[in-house]
Amino acid sequence: MTFTIHTDPGHGWIEVPLTIIAKLGIAKDISSYSYTDGRNAYLEEDCDAWVFVQAFEKAHGERPEIVDSYAEFTNIRSLPRFNNRTTQGGDK
Repeated sequence: MTFTIHTDPGHGWIEVPLTIIAKLGIAKDISSYSYTDGRNAYLEEDCDAWVFVQAFEKAHGERPEIVDSYAEFTNIRSLPRFNNRTTQGGDK
């Protein structure tokens, strides 16, 4: 399974569907430093991305494939902060 890491000059976020976060049972472990658009979470690279990678590897026996997407400006910071009570898929 392939996921995109969106980076700009200051930071990076891995884009992960909220349904996958729910299936992995990690919503409670994601900080408010990450963002969501209501369908996907954008997991900040310093901590939350690692939570996802570890959970994915445990569930699937391999690390997720991650591809880079760089932009000088990204709208990710303008999205609502991740709130672990609002993920889809029942992981509340």
